[in-house]
Amino acid sequence: MTRDEFATLIEEALTLIPENFRDAMRNIAIIVEEYPPATLLEEMEIEAPDTLYGLYLGTPITERQWDDGNREPDQIVLYQGPHEEDAINEDDLVAMVAETLIHEIGHYFGMSEEEIQEVEEHFWAEQDGDHD
Repeated sequence: MTRDEFATLIEEALTLIPENFRDAMRNIAIIVEEYPPATLLEEMEIEAPDTLYGLYLGTPITERQWDDGNREPDQIVLYQGPHEEDAINEDDLVAMVAETLIHEIGHYFGMSEEEIQEVEEHFWAEQDGDHD
């Protein structure tokens, strides 16, 4: 899949994430890279066969100061290769990208892993309902 095709897929995945997430996102750039760097995987203690689908780079809004002025956009990095390798088909790929976006946007909002997991479980329950 080309980078442009993956970008189109990201746009589709963004329509699947919770509306309140989409509406509250401000000043976030979504960046696509092929694979996570080996040094990052080592730093995060992620060993094969596990991998990294995405990464939030920025300051969660819950940790910002009131006088936090103009800033560069926070970034969500999506790793295209691992998504493509693990997806069963294109629909699964869109759902995987949406889940990764939910997870990384959750970090932007300052949510705990447990809170993010609840949102992801709700997302998958809705996805399963769409296929019945």
